Amino acid sequence: MPTHRTFSSEFKTQVVLEILSGSKSQAELAREHRLKPDTIARWKRQFLENAHRLFELQGPDDAAVARIAELEQALGRKTMELEIAKKASSILNRLQDADWRTS
Repeated sequence: MPTHRTFSSEFKTQVVLEILSGSKSQAELAREHRLKPDTIARWKRQFLENAHRLFELQGPDDAAVARIAELEQALGRKTMELEIAKKASSILNRLQDADWRTS
């Protein structure tokens, strides 16, 4: 029973770019990679239909920006907690040293 081959998006992009650049024809690539010409035509159509989306992604999305801000706040809180714990530890060590010397 034949299994369906799966191809990475990078491979599909490489094949389509070879067609668009004119370095190889669709028939040549189909023979070279043992693909149906219809498959390559579908990849090319999908590539061209979605190419405009590359330029629509100008900046990070709002959810990512909000998550970064949330993580930066958490990091600030943890840094402050660490500094407080260091100071408390230092004070306790001095008190223990003072108690040890007086006993």
